[in-house]
Amino acid sequence: MTNLEKYNKTFTETLGISEEELQGLEYQGISQWDSVGHMGLVSAIEDEFDIMMDTDDIIDFSSYEKGKEILKKYDVEL
Repeated sequence: MTNLEKYNKTFTETLGISEEELQGLEYQGISQWDSVGHMGLVSAIEDEFDIMMDTDDIIDFSSYEKGKEILKKYDVEL
């Protein structure tokens, strides 16, 4: 499984959505991605890629696309 597939799977499983909904998805854009959902998503991504995100990056993680940019800082290429 590629890193992009893992990233997508983490979003779909944590938020209970389909892959078709990922493009353009933003924090609080759906009811599942509220503050509690955000922390669950961050935790799942950290576990999946064996990383520990900085607080600033967790706060900046505002969309599906932004998450891809942030993961590059942790040497996770998608």
